[in-house]
Amino acid sequence: MSVRPRLLITRRLSPEVEARAARDYDAVLNPEDRVFTRDELVAACQEVDAVLPCHSERFDAAVIAALPDRLRVIANHSVGVDHVDLAAAAGRGIIVTNTPDVLSDATAEIAILCMLGAARRGAEGDRMVREGRWNTWSPSFMVGAQITGKRFGVLGMGRVGRVTAARARGFGMEVHYHNRRPLPPEDAQGAIWHDTPESLIATSDVLSLHCPATPETEGIMNAERIAKMPRGAILVNTARGALVDEAALVEALKSRHLFAAGLDVFRTEPGGNPALAALDNVFLLPHIGSATFETRIAMGYRALDNLDAVFADNEPGDRVA
Repeated sequence: MSVRPRLLITRRLSPEVEARAARDYDAVLNPEDRVFTRDELVAACQEVDAVLPCHSERFDAAVIAALPDRLRVIANHSVGVDHVDLAAAAGRGIIVTNTPDVLSDATAEIAILCMLGAARRGAEGDRMVREGRWNTWSPSFMVGAQITGKRFGVLGMGRVGRVTAARARGFGMEVHYHNRRPLPPEDAQGAIWHDTPESLIATSDVLSLHCPATPETEGIMNAERIAKMPRGAILVNTARGALVDEAALVEALKSRHLFAAGLDVFRTEPGGNPALAALDNVFLLPHIGSATFETRIAMGYRALDNLDAVFADNEPGDRVA
């Protein structure tokens, strides 16, 4: 009987995913869902052939240099791979995969929730009712921004961006987007392409961020670009916290240049940003874009599909390095 590959799963995953992993691999699980320190992560990888991590584990160049020669693949339980030094992994001959497609619907739902929560003052109203402070009503009470018929801007019209755009069309919104190149008509679905981020930003009543975190996109929404947004606009970020200069966003929200923001991601995670949390005109979520039962199972299965391909000496479908 052949020896099964030894697989480290760094966080607690869906029961269905862990059961499949235990069936097909010599799986090392983390039932306490404990977060590894850097040294613990390196130590835990020393006797395994593969690791299935989440974005909470950072595989920078130094960590990758310390991985054993036997480790063949890092099969991420995420679409984003900014927590992995892809060049360092490639230099060691370590395959890196991700889990695209399967979380597009769930993340698009959260983007729409963030848009609506920000526009209609959802967090502020929720706190008021919970704290027993709802003691009045008038035509001027809790007036928010209507999004029907407004211009919805998508910065990064990839898989998640296109699904989110489709959801926005359901509200009668006019979709605008920026990519490096215009999409084919069947993918654009009538969305209006802008050849620069600045053109898109200046046009969008709601700007939704869907680009990956790369050295080129870090801080793409800085003070200068935030100032170019129409007065009273709404910023939505369900991609990566690194895309936004949070200090500049705080100032734009305080000055009411922006009506509101809806955020599922932050530069500091977990934890978020206390300066943003102190503002009434921000709708905040704790990075739960893909957190549905269906999506978590699909992500785990996709990661295992990639592992199965590697250990069958086939090319994994979602290889990124």
